[in-house]
Amino acid sequence: MKSTNCCLTTKDFAVLEVMLERRRAFADPIVHMLEHKLSTADIVPIDSVGPDIVTLNSRVVFSIDAGHAETRTLVQNEGRGPVGSSLSVATRRGLCMLGMAQGRTALIEHADGRREQILIKAVLYQPEAARRAVRQKDRADGRRPHGLTLVYSAADDWRPLGETAGMRQTEDDDPGPSAA
Repeated sequence: MKSTNCCLTTKDFAVLEVMLERRRAFADPIVHMLEHKLSTADIVPIDSVGPDIVTLNSRVVFSIDAGHAETRTLVQNEGRGPVGSSLSVATRRGLCMLGMAQGRTALIEHADGRREQILIKAVLYQPEAARRAVRQKDRADGRRPHGLTLVYSAADDWRPLGETAGMRQTEDDDPGPSAA
């Protein structure tokens, strides 16, 4: 894989490290591509990644070899989401896209020697940017950006589930036969 400036979040980097260790055990052909991506990537904190960078769970518009545009969500496991709407990071295309910026191209070399060029046309949704936008809106609305929100307050006389009122054991009470 020939790549131009790859920027991974600390979370995405960790996911790829685990993936590399698992795939090394099976001599997977994608291991070389994983090693290259991990060794050449710029690593940034989750809150610092640009909104135009492809991260896990980003919705991306891309084209292969200047063909028609495709839209997919980059996922860790292919089994998530409707069929045809996601692209696993465990594929060559998915791995190549992870960390790329909108407008950038990269060359993917397949195991059979075939090459294809991938162009990131747009990052329609990025979870990290969406979280930042929500936090900024909350701050503007005067809400606490981080913290718990009380959604229910129990009455003073509530009891744990299954506890019956008026049944209490004291020191003088005989608890009955032991279970032993």
